[in-house]
Amino acid sequence: MKKVKTFIRAFLIMMGLFFTLMILMAFTSAPFWIWYNLGVKKAGIHRPPDFIVVMGGGGMPSESGLMRCWYASEVANHFTRARIIIALPGDVKDSLSSVNQMKREMELRGIAGDRIFLEDSGTNTRAEALNILKIITNNDMSRVTRHASLLIVTSPEHLYRAVLTFKKAGFMKVDGVPAFEKTIEADLNFNAGKLGARSWVPDVGRNITLRYEFWVHMEYEFLLLREYLALAYYKLQGWV
Repeated sequence: MKKVKTFIRAFLIMMGLFFTLMILMAFTSAPFWIWYNLGVKKAGIHRPPDFIVVMGGGGMPSESGLMRCWYASEVANHFTRARIIIALPGDVKDSLSSVNQMKREMELRGIAGDRIFLEDSGTNTRAEALNILKIITNNDMSRVTRHASLLIVTSPEHLYRAVLTFKKAGFMKVDGVPAFEKTIEADLNFNAGKLGARSWVPDVGRNITLRYEFWVHMEYEFLLLREYLALAYYKLQGWV
């Protein structure tokens, strides 16, 4: 019993130190640069793609789903001979399902519907990669499937693992586009006094770090924590 209490106490201390470190790091730009570097590690278009693979995020509409559709449409409108595969589990017979909504979103952005194929059954990146390999092979879309050129569009933190997973599944030519969000150009500083603020409440109008950056950096930290755990799991499974 004593050993259990000692273990629990040590575990709680370690967790407390860990989260304290996360809070301190959130006041710096380190989380952003770690997240950014992970996003660009496998990014780049090195050849015209035969297929543009859009990895599904949340449901539709969602921030991740809309951003990936936006980036994928931009690329698809440039590489007009590439076919698009949307990978998101759902019911293709339901016109309101998220996977069909992603297709419709890309059609609204000028992509012809007959260019778009749906991978609707994979529930993780490994399954989606294997299913897409089957889709291309079974539909005779490429005479040599494994030599087909893929361009993956997904969130920045997910791109590194996605590219490695598709290569491990058998694809030899895999490029990637990270769906980075854009920051607004406006100056967000304000003078609380001019807005009728109470004198005894601190004016944080010019403290962008406290108002926005700290919280965004905390979000990056949790995204990175999840993704590095996922990478470790995929490595143990031999999927990357």
